[in-house]
Amino acid sequence: MTNYRQAARRAGRIALQVLAALFLTSVAWVLVYRWVSPPATWLMLDRRAHAPVGLGYHGIREEDRRIDYDFKTLDEVSPHLPLALVAAEDQRFLIHHGFDGDALLKAAKSNLSGGKQLRGGSTISQQVAKNVFLWSGRSYVRKAAEAYFTLLIELLWNKRRIMEMYMNVAEMGDCIFGAEAASQRYFHKSAKKLTPAEAALLAGVLPNPLRFRAAQPGPQARAKQKRVMRNMRRLGGTTYVRTLMDK
Repeated sequence: MTNYRQAARRAGRIALQVLAALFLTSVAWVLVYRWVSPPATWLMLDRRAHAPVGLGYHGIREEDRRIDYDFKTLDEVSPHLPLALVAAEDQRFLIHHGFDGDALLKAAKSNLSGGKQLRGGSTISQQVAKNVFLWSGRSYVRKAAEAYFTLLIELLWNKRRIMEMYMNVAEMGDCIFGAEAASQRYFHKSAKKLTPAEAALLAGVLPNPLRFRAAQPGPQARAKQKRVMRNMRRLGGTTYVRTLMDK
């Protein structure tokens, strides 16, 4: 019995040490990205490793696919872009602390009522946690990790940095990550020169960038673009972005 208790205590100490190491590593990881741009993310590597699945991607050769990613600060992109991202994805971005209960409730009601498309209630902060720090897939462990990293970035970063990270790591096409890469690919110019309509189009295709392509927008993509532009005006235009820049 004594040996069993000693083994249990030893196992408990090891488990606590492992948890402490994981906690400190995750905090250090998040702190580093507070100032340093990620060289790549798990999502980028996963997308490069698998063939694209979406309308218009049939026949693309693996050897022709490369990760297109160019990190830019908020000062280096058009002010219409962060406005469009908030208008499209998370209109309470400046108010919440990582989680939006109202959005989650609306998404749950829509999904339970049998809507044609499943709605998500993820905030921009949650999507950054998922895209930057986690692997692809769906599981309770991953959702718990997403919640944990969401809390960390809300605690250790400001809203400006969260938006900056989001607009750079969000997937905007097959192996196309971030606004600069997308702007160069689709509009042949820097993200600094994006018009309100172009920014709204990029933000509008985010929920499914392999289906709604900004290069060849169909009726659904155009409808999303118009909805985003209405929300941009409702938020107060680029005045809203000045508030974001001061956060």
